[in-house]
Amino acid sequence: MPQQTRTPGRRGAARHGRLRPRGPFRALVTLVASALAVLLVSGASLAAITAQQLTSSVTSVALDNETAAPKEISAIPGGANILLIGSDQRDPGSAVDAGVVDGVRNDVNILVHLSEDQTQLTAVSFPRDLMIDRPACTGDDGAAHPAASYQQFNTLYGDGGISCTVAAVESMTGLSVYYAGMITFDGVIEMSNALGGVDVCVTQRIRDTDTGLDLSAGTHSLQGKDALEFLRTRHGVGDGSDLARISSQQVFLSSMMRTIISGGTLGSPTTLYKLASAALGNMTLSSSLSSPDTLVSLALALRNLTPADIVFVQYPVVDDPDQAGRVVPAESDAGVLETALQTDQKFTLGDQSEGRGSTVDESAVPAPETPAPAATTGPAAPETTAPVEPAPVTTTLPSTITGQTAAEATCSVGSSRG
Repeated sequence: MPQQTRTPGRRGAARHGRLRPRGPFRALVTLVASALAVLLVSGASLAAITAQQLTSSVTSVALDNETAAPKEISAIPGGANILLIGSDQRDPGSAVDAGVVDGVRNDVNILVHLSEDQTQLTAVSFPRDLMIDRPACTGDDGAAHPAASYQQFNTLYGDGGISCTVAAVESMTGLSVYYAGMITFDGVIEMSNALGGVDVCVTQRIRDTDTGLDLSAGTHSLQGKDALEFLRTRHGVGDGSDLARISSQQVFLSSMMRTIISGGTLGSPTTLYKLASAALGNMTLSSSLSSPDTLVSLALALRNLTPADIVFVQYPVVDDPDQAGRVVPAESDAGVLETALQTDQKFTLGDQSEGRGSTVDESAVPAPETPAPAATTGPAAPETTAPVEPAPVTTTLPSTITGQTAAEATCSVGSSRG
């Protein structure tokens, strides 16, 4: 059955025609790991001191819903939601070629949902070319912005900053988003450098003249500008669409999270501090997220996650019937995903859920299974009358909703069409 679509209204004029397309990057989710910093190595007291040092110079802005934000992230009924925004804004001395930038755009938008029991983290990527209806909002500068219909998603930050981008995501998903952060291109470069590179598998040559990326088939350790070019490339992966780019970027993100969680990074205080400094030194945070106490609370809530507990999902869309190159929400699948998030439902992705720009890495060696504990021969344990809690119910999303967990080894599907 074909997907129904939610086509935004047309009262306002879309302003995407004057924007020069620039590829996004999706390394923002590593804020989750960098915020942990020394906490995971040295304990909460030292983490609080470190968080104070790292946030002392961070710029912050107030959200419309600031007064409703709970003091403890781990105590939010139904789980916590954090919006991470990637902007093409950069410093004049940036290592990234400035090119021609018409305005500042939120080319990256990832909604992170941490379940109330802190056992699953879902990162939902919204396509930059998604057309939506924007609600009335108050911008970061305090200016009022009236509601506008049929707006391209990546114009939200330029129009009203972090606050208006959060308001749009809340309106779309029905979720309360109390925390948010924006990171620049330079932050991505410095974070990949702090890790010493991220291993990325490529099925066939990626050649993109727009970004300058040229990778042969095989596995590459990417950092610095190479990492950024990979995350920005659109014409070099899959069918050349922004949707293919999102799934290709999930290849990078899943590998990065495995490096952070399972690759020894958490055992190196020096690397963790560099990672946290790289992220927070290039970010603007909502006031609700910028306090050291809040970051430590977030760290405590995330400390037991494994790569299998982190799920990357692409927000379900279909082609815009009124304008080529744009997309609109897919009514049925978007409703399923939003309901799962609203009800804090645990879920897995369907079989063959990789997107347009990624595929399973057939050469990957499966992780060894943990052996079951040996049976004991001692006296039988006394019977207990304590109630047995039912196992949490996990649903499987339709296979038309694409994504992967951080535990899954995948490859970017290369293309030389760029």
